[in-house]
Amino acid sequence: MSVMGSDVAPDAAQRRREQRGWCWYDWANSVFPTSVSTVFLSLYLTSVATAAAQADTSRNGPNPCPAGNALVDCDISIAGLSFPAGSLWGYLLSVATVVQVLVLPITGAIADRARNKRLMLGVLAFGGAATTALLALVGGENWQLGVVLFIIGNICFGASVVVYYSFLPEIANADERDMVSTKGWAFGYLGAGVALALHLVIYLFHDSFGMDADGAVRLVFLSSGVWWAVFTLLPLTALRGGGELAEDAPRAGSTVLEGFKQLKNTLLEAKHYPLTLAFLGAYWIFTDGIATVVQVAPQYGNLELKLPQDALIVTVLIVQFIAFVGGMLHGWLAKYIGAKKTILISLAIWLVVVIAAYFVQAGQANQFYGLAVGIGLVLGGTNALSRSLFSQMVPPGREGEYFSLYEVGERSTSWMGPLVFAGVGQATGSFRLAIISLVVFFALGLVLVALVPVRRAIEAVGNPAPKVL
Repeated sequence: MSVMGSDVAPDAAQRRREQRGWCWYDWANSVFPTSVSTVFLSLYLTSVATAAAQADTSRNGPNPCPAGNALVDCDISIAGLSFPAGSLWGYLLSVATVVQVLVLPITGAIADRARNKRLMLGVLAFGGAATTALLALVGGENWQLGVVLFIIGNICFGASVVVYYSFLPEIANADERDMVSTKGWAFGYLGAGVALALHLVIYLFHDSFGMDADGAVRLVFLSSGVWWAVFTLLPLTALRGGGELAEDAPRAGSTVLEGFKQLKNTLLEAKHYPLTLAFLGAYWIFTDGIATVVQVAPQYGNLELKLPQDALIVTVLIVQFIAFVGGMLHGWLAKYIGAKKTILISLAIWLVVVIAAYFVQAGQANQFYGLAVGIGLVLGGTNALSRSLFSQMVPPGREGEYFSLYEVGERSTSWMGPLVFAGVGQATGSFRLAIISLVVFFALGLVLVALVPVRRAIEAVGNPAPKVL
């Protein structure tokens, strides 16, 4: 018995150590989409671009663009294209998304051929952290530098996530995966909330620190890069993955071609696993609804509900911290009733939340905070369980390829929700009708997930199904 114990215990202990370390990368990278992309960079880069447009028109024309109105006459240009400074962020997000769609298949192809995925994760994470920190150099009129750095940082973020996801089947068995995934997602929202709270202190009290507002934002970028890099050391220390690239890995000069060739092969092969594709399609639909709700909530709160900026900041913090609790609750519930049933419950709650948003009264911040609590409870857990459930439906050894497809598809369909919201808002003149139109994503996602026989899907790819599903 002692011999058996010595054989089993170290392996279990090592697996738990890797799982704990793996979760910390969610904590590390979450600062980029939250503090950097969502809260600070969008407004800051627009202000820098507007300043550049004002300086340019004052030098070259008699009618400088009006201060503070980036959508009227404040034109900037890049690569021969001119557009209002206020449109920069929207166009930048679109370009960055397209670039990710081109890069992520290459990442997945290389990851599945690499014996040292830990090295890949480190290179991508530290590259993203470095470019994030370098955003601190953006100021004055050099908005172009911010564009380049954000695109590179966004590439590193998305590619590192593909590699990170592909570790999950290696460090957790079928019965552990839901809990590990939800714990990681919950840690990500907790980390994002802590970082954002610290960054808001820096920004709101910048006078006390002897800085102006722009200096405070640049410090936010620098500290975000440091945060991402420092906390990445924890998963890199815990995860295994020595050696060099496998012999059939794409080499210099053939990487791009090999990456897209592999994506084509993955798509052709995936036709043999229609149940996996069915779940993936359902995920692409409801995750677009989730992302859209998060993206338009501040706009809805500001323009339709007439809430002040500080109320919107409090709302963001509520969502981040409640999402930690929600993620852990999803993992606990999935342990007893299974991931699929928990996802269905979560999507039903999303339906209630979106419908409730329609009835929130203008100027009622407390009602909006209640909405934020509802979003937080289901925000992290829905995606976390989708991640773990999808990992069960992936052929062994092909995790990188399929998770690149998972991410590429998510980004390729991410335009649908904002288009529906904007189109309904324009057609009806009401953001209330626009917000409630998003129920279609959750209703359709719920029906499609309910129709997928996930146990058969898992067994079809050759994986053992968890005991509770």
